[in-house]
Amino acid sequence: MNHAYIYDAVRTPRGKGRKGGGLHGATPVHLAATVLAALRDRHALDTSAIDDVVLGCVEPVGEQGANIARIAALVAGYDTVAPGVHVNRFCASGLEACNIAAAQVMAGQAGLVVGGGVESMSRVPMMTSGGAWAMDPDVARRTHFVPQGVSADIIATRWGYSRHALDCYAVESQRRAARAQAEGRYAASLVPVRDVNGIPLLDRDESVRPDATLENLSTLAPAFAGQGELGFDAIALQRYPDMERIEHRHHAGNSSGIVDGAAAVLIGSREAGARLGLRPRARIRAFGSIGSDPTLMLTGPSVATEKVLARAGMAVRDVDLFEVNEAFAAVVLRFLDALEVPADRVNVNGGAIALGHPLGATGAMLLGTVLDELERQDLNTGLVTLCVGAGMGTATLIERV
Repeated sequence: MNHAYIYDAVRTPRGKGRKGGGLHGATPVHLAATVLAALRDRHALDTSAIDDVVLGCVEPVGEQGANIARIAALVAGYDTVAPGVHVNRFCASGLEACNIAAAQVMAGQAGLVVGGGVESMSRVPMMTSGGAWAMDPDVARRTHFVPQGVSADIIATRWGYSRHALDCYAVESQRRAARAQAEGRYAASLVPVRDVNGIPLLDRDESVRPDATLENLSTLAPAFAGQGELGFDAIALQRYPDMERIEHRHHAGNSSGIVDGAAAVLIGSREAGARLGLRPRARIRAFGSIGSDPTLMLTGPSVATEKVLARAGMAVRDVDLFEVNEAFAAVVLRFLDALEVPADRVNVNGGAIALGHPLGATGAMLLGTVLDELERQDLNTGLVTLCVGAGMGTATLIERV
């Protein structure tokens, strides 16, 4: 089996996912084309050498439909011989795209592949694409479907994470992100998004709130209690009859932000990189996905991590840094407890609670984030993992070259 190396990783800033947000004026194709062009330009890359472009996107309809990977590559000016494909593993789509890119290289079927993802949540809102899981009453009944926010509150209730503990984690995420932003820790991978005249639309992450405190978070009402009252609490309690009730403890301040953004990761074999004069930054050691309870839904990161570490013959103690997507505060707290990971090795530069979660792009963004931080601290091994809708988890393990 060949080795798959990461040669570079870039991302756009995360813009608030609403009208008036910094990236609302940029189409999804423009966001994706921005990062694809940046990879090419940073390395004077001959794009005819790219065997595939694999992009994650969770709502692949409207402006994000029709195989956005291929269209964005053409808009970015890639050689027409470079194909493209879109993939969807819900919130892990961007990481799954990178895993698929790495798999092609490892199998010897590609020399150089771009993995990544894009999501314009301000222009193509969540649930735009529908789907039987949430929309078909019979399917929803059979799978005990509840919205993700209710699942997060189930986790908080079941494992006893108080509102105070969730808010403390959220404040720390904001503090870490604000420090990272102030110290320029994101700068190496950040690519400004410009309009057609070359004027920057956004050049820094827009949703970081350095003034977040426990006091102001305490004023926020639970975001998912209303969904629970619509009947989703009852569905969850049917699934978990040992629970007396669900305490709704998540709100806008301790859940991931809705944002726009895109990311791209250049992955290839040693030989392909050498032909193009590229220097590998890291090797992808192992990756994988798991299925988990679709109602509880969000506990997959720890199980996926265990699977990937076992595949690599490693243990938790062998990993220097973790990036665990902060879909909700309880997701990360459960990961920390399940694997007994020290908090100072997880999301050291903040996460989606502060920065936002552009669904199809987040996993690829986190891959670049952990690689940049490994280099900054001169550490060796990093692992990225995300919880996934319908009860799944995805993880990727890398080591610096």
